[in-house]
Order: sequence, then structure tokens, then C-alpha cells
Amino acid sequence: AAGGGVGAAAAAGLGAVGLGASRPAEPSRSAAQSSDEGRPVFVGGRCEPFHGGRQAGIDTPAQGFAAFLGIDLAEGSTRDDIRRMLVVLSQDAAELTAGEAPIGDQEPELALNPSRLTVTFGFGPGLMRLLAPEAAPSWLAPLPEFSVDRLQPRWSHGDLLLQLCCEDPLTMAHAQRVLLKDVRSFGTVRWVQNGFRTAAGAEPAGTTPRNLFGQVDGTVDTAAGTDEHERIVWGQGEDAFEPWIRDGTSLVLRRIHMNLDTWDEVDRVGREDAVGRRLDDGAPLTGEHEHDEPDFEATTPLGFPVISGYAHMRRARHPDQRVRIHRRVYNYDQPVSGAEGLAAEGGAEGGVSDSGLLFASYQADPTEQFVPIQQRLDELDMLNTWTVPVGSSVFAIPPACEPGGFVGEQLW
Repeated sequence: AAGGGVGAAAAAGLGAVGLGASRPAEPSRSAAQSSDEGRPVFVGGRCEPFHGGRQAGIDTPAQGFAAFLGIDLAEGSTRDDIRRMLVVLSQDAAELTAGEAPIGDQEPELALNPSRLTVTFGFGPGLMRLLAPEAAPSWLAPLPEFSVDRLQPRWSHGDLLLQLCCEDPLTMAHAQRVLLKDVRSFGTVRWVQNGFRTAAGAEPAGTTPRNLFGQVDGTVDTAAGTDEHERIVWGQGEDAFEPWIRDGTSLVLRRIHMNLDTWDEVDRVGREDAVGRRLDDGAPLTGEHEHDEPDFEATTPLGFPVISGYAHMRRARHPDQRVRIHRRVYNYDQPVSGAEGLAAEGGAEGGVSDSGLLFASYQADPTEQFVPIQQRLDELDMLNTWTVPVGSSVFAIPPACEPGGFVGEQLW
């Protein structure tokens, strides 16, 4: 889908010597690449760059596992406190992503296989008010209320975001602990949201992943390196919405509960009608292949639209081509202790599992890009029958830094 529903209605640089010897890292390749013998390639030694103009974890080919960490600053925090925190976090993140153990790492061997680890920083409204209120974009605030929302504070908002993505959950868990130990002198953890998608080597390179509804999820998306992606994510090029800072963007993170119990009650025809695509190959109901352009004017012999007016793919496509987003979607699936095993329609509790999507949406301006798509989905989207947004956060993504610097230094 182009941008929502189950998606949008349903997203310091001080140098230090690491402990332990790190193995040389090869240049990054797509994690789904295979060897000549058809076996998955070794990804443990592969690094994604931390330093540069833009932060990694956005244009980077999506890794198999993600952890989104929401941090609340300690009461009475100052601008100097934020600087010290960002210096330490940037230094340790740079070393971890390079396969090096930061100073003070008590399990240095766990840092030696970076496995394409990326760490992306996001600044929430509270942090920006202390750091640089004059530079805070007007859109850096909670999203407007939508009728489908059932938002819970435990999954929403936050002063600082750390987005960790990796091909190995052990490496990521270690990096998460190191970075959260850095943070505990400056604030507290508000939430941790863990997600997964198809693991490296499980599918051929370029295969669109599926969500827990069994749908191909993310067919229509921007591709890094294209003019369209530059315009939509980074605000560069003709007709682009202005970015809040050069080489910066925004992240809308939505936690979307998916009611798998009531979805189980729908037959295949009903599921495909709700989405507007075939389940087996992701092709639009008017096409033969996944990436065929849908024909929204096509009708059945009885005169009804082949792709229904309430179909998710129709509602997610805004008529203004400028109103697009870039998505990195992860699934979550957590067992529920003591549940009776059946979730009611419209509910977010009671099933044998708590399942859904972590919908991470990147765009130059959420007000101009994300919100209009969400409004269309809020008004009419059949997938709203089985999805409930329970978390929502908005973060400003600052530029990256060069060696010796720290993320956010442009705001000083």
C-alpha cells in the first residue's frame, strides 16, 4: 500500500579506543543477497556508516530487526545536559555500528559483529524546546486526533528517539543496553518497541515483505537514490516541501494493533477486496503483477468497481502526487498472558497474541504529507475494521555528523 491504513491508519564524536579487537568490516550489501551456492551471505561483519551528511537507518536497506526507544529527559534538564548526552550517545553509536566495543562495555565480544547495525536519532518536542526552540519545525507536535485512534500514553510521544535496526537481535540487544546505560544519567525510558520483518536470506533480494495479515506490505514506496525519494523524504528538488534543516527529515511512528482473531473470520475474497490486491502475489485486482499500475476505473460486468471505493490501496493513494511518504514497516507479535484467546471487533486486547505493525513513516513535512493520507484513511478504509492505532509519536530527524562531532551539533 502507498502509505498507511495498516500502514498510516492503520510511522560524541570524541574518539575513543574500543575494548577488544574488532574484525574488519566489509562494505554493506543488501542483507538478502545470497552466495553463488544459494546460501545466505555472512552479514555479521557488515557495517553501515554512522558518519556523513545524513543519518543511516532511513535510506539504508531495511534490516530484519528493529527497536524503537522513546526517552524522557530528566526533570530540570538543561541545554548543556542534552549536549553531553548526545556526545556520549554519538560516540558509542559510531563505535557499535563499526563493530567496536565502546569504552566501559562489559561484554565487548558482543560488539564485534555489527550485522548492519544502524542507530538513528530523533528529537521530540520537549528536547527541541530546550535545545533550539527557534529551530523547531511547526509540525513537531502530536498529530491531530483521528477517529480510529485509541492511543495509549505508554506507546506515544517522547523527548528523544533512538531507532536501532540490525540483522542480528543479539547484536541489537547489546547495542540497546549500551546506549540505554548512556541515557540513564540524563533521563528515563518511556517505551521500547521491538519489531521484525523477513530475516536476511529468507527471501530473494528485492522481495516485498509481508505483514501478519499475510499481505505484501510496501509495494508502492520510494526508492533511495531516486529524485522522488529525495523530494519526499529530504525535501530536495522541484515541488518539494521544505525540510526543517538540510539533510534532516521527520519520523512519524505509529503503533498499529492488528486484530488477527476477527481477520481470521474473513474469507480470501473479502480480504483481497479490503486491500485491493491479491494475497498470493500482491498484484492489484486489475493487474497481473505486483507492480502493475492499478486501474481504478475498471468495473465488473455488473458495473461495480473492481477495486472498491473503500479498498485500502485506493484510499492510501492521495490525488496530489506531492503527498507521499517513505515507509519502513516492522511487525510486532507478543504473547498475552492470561488472555481468553479471542479479541472482539474494534478491540486491542483479549487475543492469544498482541500483534501489529510499527509503522515508521519518513517525510520532509508530516503536516503536508502524512496527515492528508491519514485523513483519507480515517474517513474510509475497510482495513480500519481490523486495525487500531494505539501509539503515535512525531520526531525531527537531524543530520548526521562527521568523525569528531555529534548528532545535533548543527543546532549549537
